[in-house]
Amino acid sequence: MSKVILFYVVWPAVLASAMSAPGTCRAELGGMASPAPASDAAVVHSLTSGLFQVRTTTDDGGTTINEYSTPAGEIFAYTWQGPTMPDLKTLLGSFYDSWRDGAASAQASESALHATRIARPDVIVESGGQMRSYVGRAWLPRALPTGVSADDLR
Repeated sequence: MSKVILFYVVWPAVLASAMSAPGTCRAELGGMASPAPASDAAVVHSLTSGLFQVRTTTDDGGTTINEYSTPAGEIFAYTWQGPTMPDLKTLLGSFYDSWRDGAASAQASESALHATRIARPDVIVESGGQMRSYVGRAWLPRALPTGVSADDLR
């Protein structure tokens, strides 16, 4: 009997820990992109214009995450699509608290069931979808390279 109780006590903690793990994500908004190790399955795309590059990874939940960085390596945006929400605390980093404050205010005043847009002066996060089909993007408006708009983040 004690093994069953232990399972029900320990399993939720293990599951929560695994689901909040950042997977292959290496940095946060405003941080510097880390060079991908040789074993990393990330795909890196650089635009011929040289305005930014995109590194695509898949997290442990099967969600595809695109990391947008300047040629100097500063991460200015993320987009995601997949069956699970990414770990926003890891992706947003130091901007997480600003987003959380905006989300709390929006929750009290909006009735959008499957989509939210939180626009703060320092960070904008759009997220939507339904169970097993989530999409979203987060970016730093002041860090977008010249010639790049939010519409370029797909």
